[in-house]
Amino acid sequence: MQHQLLIGYADRKTFLNRLSGSTKLLSFIGLSIIGMITYDTRYLIGIMLFSLVIFHFSKIRYREISFVVSVIVGFSVLNLVMVYVFAPHYGVSIYGTEHLLLGSNQHYFNLTTEQLFYEFNLLLKYTFAVPLALIFLMTTNPSEFAASLNKIGLSYRVSYSVAIALRYIPDVQSDYRTISLAQQARGFEISKKAKFMTRVRGGIQILLPLIFSSLDRIEIISQAMELRRFGKGKHRSWYMAQKFKAADYLTLLVVAVLIIIGIALFHVNSGRFWNPFK
Repeated sequence: MQHQLLIGYADRKTFLNRLSGSTKLLSFIGLSIIGMITYDTRYLIGIMLFSLVIFHFSKIRYREISFVVSVIVGFSVLNLVMVYVFAPHYGVSIYGTEHLLLGSNQHYFNLTTEQLFYEFNLLLKYTFAVPLALIFLMTTNPSEFAASLNKIGLSYRVSYSVAIALRYIPDVQSDYRTISLAQQARGFEISKKAKFMTRVRGGIQILLPLIFSSLDRIEIISQAMELRRFGKGKHRSWYMAQKFKAADYLTLLVVAVLIIIGIALFHVNSGRFWNPFK
């Protein structure tokens, strides 16, 4: 495949791939929760740098995630713009001061340092969360991930459903690529040479046969699972399950320390927000 539209697991020789799926799941959830709750800019910059360093060691190449990153960047920029459009004075209400950069007090859409600072914090949240999510999805085997979900208490039926969904991502990519090439072979240009709107319309036309082929595959999988009496027992064993090793305990310890620091800053800042304008 010349260009990946989505993301999927790849077996790389990195320490992240060798970590237990439970370790990566707990670390991702823990850091995501504390990162979404806090608005301490210093802490957000710290965990952003931490996630970027870990992403570097994951050996994930940019061309593998370029499409996903471009979509995330587009939605992030749109979200930041919409935050300003619908609440241009939210930063002022949070930090309790107002330093005008553009406009005047009479203008509703004036620009303040407080609003820019608040939206900068939002940008940091996106920046730290995206690498962590990509690392988790692209270094965790779906079957091992299902075993991890079951290990932390989730029903094995739900765990297996999630694993199938993750494993199905490469198949969807392959089907999309095949249908796209078939359309182009019939003279309908939807490659990068075509205009943007032509490519959008072509993508929409591909979705319908893609949905029908997906439904057929789902029906086949569900029938195969029923024939094997899946879900009849209360428990099941996992071929891909991994036991915790020293690296897993060390990783969880580092993540726990980061979370404790984030919680401690709530007390230091008397809340979720760090206010440099006081």
